[in-house]
Amino acid sequence: MNTSTQRLIRGPLERRQLAPDAWVWSAPAGAELLIRGAGPGAAEILRNAVPSAICVDWLKDGALVTLIGDAGRRQLRVRAAVMHEPLARLYESLPLVILDARARRFWRRVFLLVRIPGGRRLLKLLARRAGATR
Repeated sequence: MNTSTQRLIRGPLERRQLAPDAWVWSAPAGAELLIRGAGPGAAEILRNAVPSAICVDWLKDGALVTLIGDAGRRQLRVRAAVMHEPLARLYESLPLVILDARARRFWRRVFLLVRIPGGRRLLKLLARRAGATR
């Protein structure tokens, strides 16, 4: 499997500092980048940076984060970088089961019975009796 080890986030980016060495950068499209392990010098750069894009290169021992802005490019070496990119219509392509009205009613009753005291025993008894008649 050939996967890319480089990603780019574009747009006006919003930053939040989670800890002294942890930052989250969010894009309007929903993409987020979590950076951990930025050194003391990198904290000042991250605090003052106003990038229009961020490029991340994952390496064997961390990641190389490039902040791209009007002032040019600034590269930072970080211990870890995690990116979340939401995919539109992800679940439409999955072969998910669609329940009809009868099946929904059945499962609603089962979950209602499980919640009441002694309901699990009652379900076991009903399941044994239904299995014996087949």
